[in-house]
Amino acid sequence: MANELPLWEVFIRGQHGTAHRHVGSLHATDAEMAMNNARDVYTRRNEGLSIWVVPSSEIVASIPSKKGPLFDPSKDKIYRHPSFYNIPVEVKKI
Repeated sequence: MANELPLWEVFIRGQHGTAHRHVGSLHATDAEMAMNNARDVYTRRNEGLSIWVVPSSEIVASIPSKKGPLFDPSKDKIYRHPSFYNIPVEVKKI
């Protein structure tokens, strides 16, 4: 549809949460309209502490079926493995 408004993804941080979570999507002409609509739709009971709105077209995501190469441990990145570091005695857990 040529006249359809851009799609925005909405993330809300709750009163007792430490991270934003995706709560839904909405259509809006710009960021200000998206923010106002997100407030009206997703925080009706005063549960939100912070709102993020992000254009859906700007989100880049990994493909679940191709997770292997992206998430598999890489043997050529030895800095990820602390086995060759000298760990001070004062450090109890690593």
